[in-house]
Amino acid sequence: MKNDHCKETASASQQMRDVNSKEIFKNPTLCAQFLRDNMNIPMLKQVQPEDIEDVTERYQAYFGVEFETDTVKKIYLKSAKGERHSLPLFMISLIEHKSRVDYDITMQLLRYMVCIWHEYAKDMEHKKEGISKRKDFRYPPVLPIVYYEGSARWTAARRLRERICHGDDFASFVPDFHYEIVQIHEYSNQELLDRGDEMSLLMLLNKLQRADDFQAFSQSPPEKLEGILQNTPPDLIRLIQNVMYSLMMKINIPIAEANEYIKAIGGNQMGYLFENMEKIDIQAERRKTAEARKEREEAQEQARLAREEATMLQEQVAVMQEQLAEAQEQVAAAQERAAVTQEQAVAVQEQAVAAKREAEYKTYITTCQDFNCTREETIKQFILKYLSAFGNSSEEAETIARNKVDHYWGMEL
Repeated sequence: MKNDHCKETASASQQMRDVNSKEIFKNPTLCAQFLRDNMNIPMLKQVQPEDIEDVTERYQAYFGVEFETDTVKKIYLKSAKGERHSLPLFMISLIEHKSRVDYDITMQLLRYMVCIWHEYAKDMEHKKEGISKRKDFRYPPVLPIVYYEGSARWTAARRLRERICHGDDFASFVPDFHYEIVQIHEYSNQELLDRGDEMSLLMLLNKLQRADDFQAFSQSPPEKLEGILQNTPPDLIRLIQNVMYSLMMKINIPIAEANEYIKAIGGNQMGYLFENMEKIDIQAERRKTAEARKEREEAQEQARLAREEATMLQEQVAVMQEQLAEAQEQVAAAQERAAVTQEQAVAVQEQAVAAKREAEYKTYITTCQDFNCTREETIKQFILKYLSAFGNSSEEAETIARNKVDHYWGMEL
């Protein structure tokens, strides 16, 4: 009986898997809920799952690279009468899990926006050549959103102009837009529960990163949690179970215990999910690491601001540096002329040393010849006297010795 229970537990565990936010946004039901709940745009208040088309792969192929956390949606807007507008809305969603803020996100969004408009014009040109050059041609709106799960405050610029040097002075020449930032930690648990949909529940679950987060979640009204999942389809139940299971694994809840909690999701016990859970196993070292990382990120942010101030000072001294550079160029030219002269002197010296060495070789060989030494004896003595000092191999030394003896043999001093 015990073995059967272990097998059941292992099987349930294998079926669970990690779910990232990109996968959540791929679900049209969750995406529609997200837009209705978080975007203060009247035309999006009635958006439904069937109005949303995922076109992410098309634009990833355009860039030649896959962004694991980015999604692009085509949303078919409707009028108050329920009729579709002629132009769709494109939504770019950049999903940031990191606690470190990405300060170049506006430029990444701009690349996506230009790509979408370029591809839209191409599609329209295929349908009717020359249409994009007409006066009444309009490009579709693009809604850029950053969905941020990190607990650190989002401090990146939200307007492109803020990323451009002298952006205010050249405002009329800089393409400008701002993106929507959805920070899940800015919403209270009560605020998310009151929305009463699955996307807000997932946002609430993604807020659970510290022991006190779980404590606050455990105090949620059971009827609120049960009401959210009362009519949830099986595919969304499974997705929520995967998110919850992954979360439990990160906080070191035993697998068997985690499986019991997962069974509560989608049933009548969702509201009592953490009622009997023992103290969350978040180690002290892990908390200390998170605190140290936060302090380091704050120090890095202060350093970034200091670098920006230093940049302004550097611009003021740029003219002086240019003048100094001209003087340095003149010095460098003089140094180059001196270097050429020095190289010539070194070359002459090397030639003199080589000539002296050859003269010594000649004297030694002709002296051996005067003392009636044979060529072979002279070669052996030459190797012993000169070539071993140069580190040549015995074979190479003999070749050099023979060449020198052949060259100077028979010459007179």
